[in-house]
Amino acid sequence: MNFTRWSARLPGTQRRAAARTDDVVPTPDRLGEGSVPAARAEQLTDEALPVPAVDELPVREVLDRVPALVALVHGPDHRLAYVNDAYVAAFGLRPPGEPAREALPELDEIGLLPLLDQVLRSGKPRTVKSRKAPGGRSYTFTCTPVTEGDGGGGGGVLVFATDVTDHAEAAERLRASERRQRETAVTLQRSLLPQELEEPDDLRIAATYQPGGTEAAVGGDWYDVITLGGGRTALVIGDVMGRGVRAAAVMGQLRTAVRAYARLDLPPHEILQLLDGLAMEIDANQIATCVYAIHDPNEGRLVYASAGHLPILVRDESGVVLRADEPTGPPLGTGGWMHTSGSIALGPGSTAVLYTDGLVERRDEDLDEGIAALERALSGATGTPQVVCDRLVRSAGVTADHDDDVAVLVLQHPAHTGPDSELFRNAALELLGGVEAAPRARAFASGVLTSWRFPVDLHDLGVLAVSELVANSLQHGTPPMRLRLRRTDRRLIVEVTDGDDHLPRRRRAEPGDESGRGIAIVATIASNWGSRRTPGGGKAVWCEFALSK
Repeated sequence: MNFTRWSARLPGTQRRAAARTDDVVPTPDRLGEGSVPAARAEQLTDEALPVPAVDELPVREVLDRVPALVALVHGPDHRLAYVNDAYVAAFGLRPPGEPAREALPELDEIGLLPLLDQVLRSGKPRTVKSRKAPGGRSYTFTCTPVTEGDGGGGGGVLVFATDVTDHAEAAERLRASERRQRETAVTLQRSLLPQELEEPDDLRIAATYQPGGTEAAVGGDWYDVITLGGGRTALVIGDVMGRGVRAAAVMGQLRTAVRAYARLDLPPHEILQLLDGLAMEIDANQIATCVYAIHDPNEGRLVYASAGHLPILVRDESGVVLRADEPTGPPLGTGGWMHTSGSIALGPGSTAVLYTDGLVERRDEDLDEGIAALERALSGATGTPQVVCDRLVRSAGVTADHDDDVAVLVLQHPAHTGPDSELFRNAALELLGGVEAAPRARAFASGVLTSWRFPVDLHDLGVLAVSELVANSLQHGTPPMRLRLRRTDRRLIVEVTDGDDHLPRRRRAEPGDESGRGIAIVATIASNWGSRRTPGGGKAVWCEFALSK
């Protein structure tokens, strides 16, 4: 088709736009080197202007001066009618009259031909942003319908391609930077989380952490399991507010501090008091929520304190789910709050879940609804802790593109039956009377260890440890006093409690000293030893012996 004939038959708006070059078409002396904005391309086809004579400036001359790439095709096969000089410079000469699939293979390669069909059928313009064409340059394509002016029923499409390579490359660099930042935050966070969970004797534990699907969703969720000795275990979960590397770094500092404070074997609320002060020192503008809980198998309860965190959920042996009650204080880093400890039953056969808000919080529903949904999922969750953990995450709809990071810690207190029951035994003796309590304690310990079928060497070491701990309590403690022996599948634990809160310490006894060697002897013969204050103003001193496999 003759270009002049075709251009003369453009609809009125196209003819008027072509004629008013001073108002519509950016020329090199006005725009300089660069691309025609999409808004200007739209003006070229859509803006209604006064109608001068078409012959004042041929359309071809106008389009040849446009720095954008321009192609004109017509008919159902999109036969090429015209390409401007910029198009030829970018892709080379193109044969007129041929279908676009042969004449304009670059448009076919980037998948633009179906768009031409849509524009021709609908009579409406379409735009495709930032497509990379052969040669490596990126273009935004705007396709505008044109029709025969004499009502002959023919039609075509005017294609404008604006070079956006610089913008596309800048956007890709930004995306790459965001990906690197997210990968750095995730790597840092995973490296600061426990690589392997500690395995307490009386608990079975599993945990999972899943970062959010975007850089902004990488936060400071964390968890930890800390064996305290004497059969007790600390369980921690927390969430540092904020996103990215900074939140992960603060999380790492808090987790390290928790492990250090845990060695003091303090009640949960005192641990949170220490963490609160530390969080303010790290960053006064950075706050975090946290739950610190201690499991003592002798008590069958979970003692905990919460700093603004979500409630612990416990599923008992019958499947009933309980939600831990208050007390809970404000998040760490707010200062000035006296935290308190509470407790919830965790008997044999029970399962407890600690989690962060990414598991239950959704923008379109109340937080309590998310917690209630988690309770329902937990009530029917059976199997190993890892199975329960995975099931809870799936039930909450957490996927790889979740908009927040998620941490979940699941612990089970198994009910030991059958042959396992022989590996988990307890025995206790109230220490009444005066000096005769020591030989009675030794006789009791000897009988218990014999019935538990310990080898002679371990039997003798256990009796010696009982003798020294009881003697130390009789000399420095106050009633009531109690001896407890406990065995698990991994260790023998000896514990003596009394009513005095003065904690013993290991010291070097001089040659002339008549006392001061008891704790040193215990520390030498046992695998581990320690002491802690107990509720009510007393203390407990313990030691443990590892059992050979």
